[in-house]
Amino acid sequence: MSLYIEARIRADLDVLWARTQEPDQHRRWDLRFGEIDYLPCREGEPQRFRYATRVLPFLTVAGTGISAGEKRRPDGTRTSALRFASPHPLSLLEEGSGYWRYVPAEDGDGIRFLTGYDYRPRWGRFGKVADRLLFRPLIGWATAWSFDRLRLWLERGITPERALLHAVADFAVRLLCVIAALLFAPMVALATAASMLMLPPLPTTPAARRCLRKPPARARDPRVLSTLAPLTRTEEQYS
Repeated sequence: MSLYIEARIRADLDVLWARTQEPDQHRRWDLRFGEIDYLPCREGEPQRFRYATRVLPFLTVAGTGISAGEKRRPDGTRTSALRFASPHPLSLLEEGSGYWRYVPAEDGDGIRFLTGYDYRPRWGRFGKVADRLLFRPLIGWATAWSFDRLRLWLERGITPERALLHAVADFAVRLLCVIAALLFAPMVALATAASMLMLPPLPTTPAARRCLRKPPARARDPRVLSTLAPLTRTEEQYS
């Protein structure tokens, strides 16, 4: 998978599973989604879902997906895999697949919650360039930031809504410091901006930098992903 994010979360595995698998809880902490809703499916079949993301105040991009999970594995880990696609012509992301893994840490200190995913961009050559230079780094950052937001919710009881306020306040303070330097001490404005970027966030503020972004050499797709067939054109438009 081209994108990999891992966070160490010190929480009960069942609670972590619920916060990530139940749509009403998932959409609270994941910056990538504004809506996640399960679609009707037959018992025993993989779960189908609809997702939507507001990319502009007046524009919402939607898509559908299919997922399957392994809640009980012999080694004590859990896995969830999915395939997703969006027929919206303004969605750079055309289709993709990914997984979540829940791995109890070997030292007994929490859960290694990790994801790997990749996707195919649309818009031809322009889409590939825009994805590589802008969208892929942005979606990777959003995933890592969301994972740390989830960690704060589970470890410290800071709700996703409060965590967002903390992040906005943190950004506002840093921006004001740079503006003040530009107005009153322009000679040190560049140094001030650099220090604001390097200054670590408060422990109660989500930060993508706290997550691991490079996969271990042994990382590979889970077998359950191969059981999910690619979405058909009809399924992509089903809602």
